[in-house]
Amino acid sequence: MTTTTTRRPRPAALTLTPSAEARIAELMGKAPEGAVGVKLSTPRRGCSGLAYSVDYVTEADPMDERIETPGGTFFVDGGSVLYLIGSTMNWVEDDFTAGFVFENPNAKGSCGCGESFMV
Repeated sequence: MTTTTTRRPRPAALTLTPSAEARIAELMGKAPEGAVGVKLSTPRRGCSGLAYSVDYVTEADPMDERIETPGGTFFVDGGSVLYLIGSTMNWVEDDFTAGFVFENPNAKGSCGCGESFMV
């Protein structure tokens, strides 16, 4: 007897809010020539060890998580995925600041200025 297993789709490493997707579309609309998408990574820096970094990328890395958005392709650095699973990325603007904001259930703490986190 042969059994087949059906795999359910793997959830994305993180969820993008409509506001974040709209900002990605804006970024891709004015992207430098050769950019294929926007990429989130978590380089080591800051008081707590890891920081969020969003940059243009000019080539896709097969190890990166790929999220298709209405405004363009969003990549999550393959080495950062474990730190980000279950996170939500939002774009927030107010009278004084504008930027991506992350709700990360894996973060165990952050520095006082909020620029870095630890897992």
